[in-house]
Amino acid sequence: MVQCVVISFFLVRKWLEGGRCCSTVRLANKTVIVTGSNTGIGKETARDFFRRGARVILACRDLDKAVHAARDIESTAPQFKDRVVVRHLDLADFASIREFAKYILTTEDRIDILVNNAGMVSGQNKTADGFDMVFGTNHLGHFLLTNLLLDKIVDCAPSRIINVASLAHKYGTMHWDDLNLNVKGAYSPYAAYCQSKLANILFTKELARRLKGTGVTVYSLHPGAVKTEIARHSHDVFPAFLHTIFDVLGLILSLLFTKTAEQGAQTTIHCAVSEKVANQTGLYYSDCGVTTPSTFALNEDYAKKLWIMSAEMVKLDEALSEVIGAIKNRNQQS
Repeated sequence: MVQCVVISFFLVRKWLEGGRCCSTVRLANKTVIVTGSNTGIGKETARDFFRRGARVILACRDLDKAVHAARDIESTAPQFKDRVVVRHLDLADFASIREFAKYILTTEDRIDILVNNAGMVSGQNKTADGFDMVFGTNHLGHFLLTNLLLDKIVDCAPSRIINVASLAHKYGTMHWDDLNLNVKGAYSPYAAYCQSKLANILFTKELARRLKGTGVTVYSLHPGAVKTEIARHSHDVFPAFLHTIFDVLGLILSLLFTKTAEQGAQTTIHCAVSEKVANQTGLYYSDCGVTTPSTFALNEDYAKKLWIMSAEMVKLDEALSEVIGAIKNRNQQS
């Protein structure tokens, strides 16, 4: 009986590990940006790119953690430590995103792969610009960042953009009249997170349509149930007396049912490097294979609507003008 239980547990664990990226593609002379790469899936994604020979930019809010992550990644090949670069990026602050874009566009010759990995769950907090923290960080921040870097990404085609979404999108809906969930009783961390992950897929779909024929391909994905620090803000969500209960329960569930960060990074890596997906764009992946997202996520009209609303919320035209102007001034001074 005990042997059956042990074997069953082992088989379930192997199944839960999911698919793996089998590509041996090298990334020498390529530059990659990974947001939220100081821990979890993002860090393991960056580590893989480094091993493949890429110049990897860790775009993170917490610079101390990012520097520590960079040293850990470099430790496997210290002679190439200059290939891991740390840059400050706070996706909950449009000014920070614009400054990051200005710096990257004036100091980096190329951007071959952009991985929009950073994500969070939070209580009802606001970004620096007054938007819901979850929607603002998980969607609006990446929407603005991608658009500001887009010209250079296009110039480096064939290039790729990967948006890390989640299966949670299937339980989300776009609250078109209240994207920030400000209406009394509308907000919950669950609703905010699911909406933001649905937005990631709709953004991918519309971005792929707009980039058709440019040589830039776009992907969204579900990494699987992964034990990471994404819920590190969850203590802001639950009452204090529940923290210990949730911590213990989360530890038990993670040991039984979740992937490691390295396993969870595999689909991101697959979308970034695999030859098999080179001619695919706008699709949604799980366990290193194409899968079907929710009906809502396939709606082209919703994807276009979200793009228009997002562009207005981030003041995209003004941001592009500011970044382009700053680059011209720096070029003239140099």
